[in-house]
Amino acid sequence: VVIILSILSVIPLMLILYNIVKKGISSMSLEFFTSLPNSPGEPGGGILNALIGTLILVLIASFFSIFIGILGGIFLAETKGKFTEFVRVIVNVSQGIPSIVIGIIAYTWVVIPMGGFSTLSGGIALAIMMLPMIIKSTEETIKLIPYSIKEASYSLGVNYTRTILKVILPSAFSGIISGIVIGISRIIGETAPLLFTALGNPFLNLNPLKPVDSLPLLVFNYTMSPYESWHKLAWGASFILVIFILGINITVKIVRDIWNVQF
Repeated sequence: VVIILSILSVIPLMLILYNIVKKGISSMSLEFFTSLPNSPGEPGGGILNALIGTLILVLIASFFSIFIGILGGIFLAETKGKFTEFVRVIVNVSQGIPSIVIGIIAYTWVVIPMGGFSTLSGGIALAIMMLPMIIKSTEETIKLIPYSIKEASYSLGVNYTRTILKVILPSAFSGIISGIVIGISRIIGETAPLLFTALGNPFLNLNPLKPVDSLPLLVFNYTMSPYESWHKLAWGASFILVIFILGINITVKIVRDIWNVQF
């Protein structure tokens, strides 16, 4: 019975992947990766603007979240008290906040004060989503490190700060990297926060203060359009997203296997 139920639960997932691969792989071509979308209704075109936009958004989100997330994880792992427990609760709750709510928050905090939609506001929204994952992965990895390693450092006369920077963090490196990669795999397919922040852009934009397109935004907008050529681009972009997320998850598994990191 368990085997039958397991197979039944996998079938819908396999059908989804089959449809994405079948309809998306037919869009693959050199033009698909190197060209901008054509005018509505015209055949051909590519998703270069969405590819570059996705990369920029991920880089901005990583810039804002990685450093703060690692510091937050160290704080939760190394301190005790009511304030620490309060921060831990906030981090846990933040992981369950719907992405569209984070988009509204970023719209209020960033878009309105800046006077318009921008790549920067989209990156900040994604950073807010990514931050709790990095904090938790850093905290849990540091807790897995034997306390004897820290004691050995102290016995050699190394102070607390240098012990954290030179001993604990290098020992937790693989777990921290795994958390960062998992965070990226979470945000790379998000659409709702970007609707309120990055907005979308049919042109190639490298200015962080201007709107930008991304793969999930392109899929959302083009799927709702009445043009068959845009539907084809949306399927191709969906296929690329699946490949990205698959590659990220394989990378995390390799990192865990090499350094024997468990969560």
